[in-house]
Amino acid sequence: MAKTRLTITLDGDILKRVDAAIDGTKIRNRSHAIEYLLTSCLLPRSTKVLILAGGEGVKFRSLTNELPKSLLPINGKPLLEHTLAQLKQQGLSDVYISTAHLGNKIKDYFGDGAQWGMRIKYLEQKIVRSGTAQPVLQAKDNFSEAFIVIYGDVLTKINFLDLLDFHNSHRGIATMALTSVEKPSMWGVATIEGNRIRDFVEKPKSKTRSHLINSGIYVLSPEVFKYIDVKATRLEKDVFPRLAAENKLYAYPFEGDWYDVSTPEIYSEVMKTNL
Repeated sequence: MAKTRLTITLDGDILKRVDAAIDGTKIRNRSHAIEYLLTSCLLPRSTKVLILAGGEGVKFRSLTNELPKSLLPINGKPLLEHTLAQLKQQGLSDVYISTAHLGNKIKDYFGDGAQWGMRIKYLEQKIVRSGTAQPVLQAKDNFSEAFIVIYGDVLTKINFLDLLDFHNSHRGIATMALTSVEKPSMWGVATIEGNRIRDFVEKPKSKTRSHLINSGIYVLSPEVFKYIDVKATRLEKDVFPRLAAENKLYAYPFEGDWYDVSTPEIYSEVMKTNL
């Protein structure tokens, strides 16, 4: 993207605050800090979020016989409420929740979101056990600009606005937030080159050098719908590898606690945290 050189005059106290944002890694210098801070302030807070919360939670039977996985309690609040609180805190309040298994209980709990200062709408998945691709395709008519996708069983702390800024800065089709784990074979593994993912393999059978995995958090531009046909089942197998092969899948590695609450063992671990 072309950049324009500017000369500006700043108050000394403001300049100190700008310099305080420089960390040498994500924000490299004063010019970069000013650009980053301005972009963060100017990002549209109307950005929409799609949360995929239709999973049956088979590994959590019998808990999920009566409760959708996204409502499993963690430190006194449903898993999904932790995600919504983060979104609200960052000014992202326009949310669509894709539901299937016991979806009415999610609707009954969160309603229209007014209690949380949010606007929540629901999209009932038309196909049971449709994977991750069809719920996104089904939501097509609701997204005309870049939007955030979050899996309903993910619990983490991430700067969604920074992720969105990164995506908008390269104007790509998809950006995948990546976290690092010791044993990556349980998830989708990304091999990156610069800021692009050059190879993506879902649950690789052979040992990989990369420990960067799909965190279940993305920013997608509307062009992504061209890559999801009616036969696609999973973004991880039917969409992301193709985007990677075409150099259209970007990488956003982030640090911090991250949990894929997909098994009772991980759930027990999460219950011991302060998230």
